[in-house]
Amino acid sequence: MKRVILFSLFIAVFMSTICAQENQKAIGLRVGLYSGELSYQHPLNSANRLETDLGLTAYGVGLSGIYQWVWNIPSVADGMKLYAGPGLGLGIYSSVFAVGLLGQVGLEYNFKFPLKLSLDFRPGLYVTPAILVASDGICLSARYRF
Repeated sequence: MKRVILFSLFIAVFMSTICAQENQKAIGLRVGLYSGELSYQHPLNSANRLETDLGLTAYGVGLSGIYQWVWNIPSVADGMKLYAGPGLGLGIYSSVFAVGLLGQVGLEYNFKFPLKLSLDFRPGLYVTPAILVASDGICLSARYRF
């Protein structure tokens, strides 16, 4: 009976360790052709997370929040993930306050050490006195997982 309890405890600790590694926070930089942002990812569970970015673009300063669904794609490579989701953006662009609806899709690779690299595309529809469609193109991110 002791062995069964010890084995069960070992399995529970092992599984929680695996889940903890899968659900890590990350902080780093997201850089595009016309922008640079500080980026933070906060896991909600193993399949969802929030990403917030604060940065400068060629047009001004902005803050964005994206809800992301995350899918493992081990058939490509261990540590490879696909993510996508909607979000909101706020900013001051060309001295005008803007609110926007965003979408994001990306591909990331998680190394065995605490680094993740990703490429993503995040277009947005911003409302100012006019309606603007904007994108930084494809962005590269490097984040430290903790």
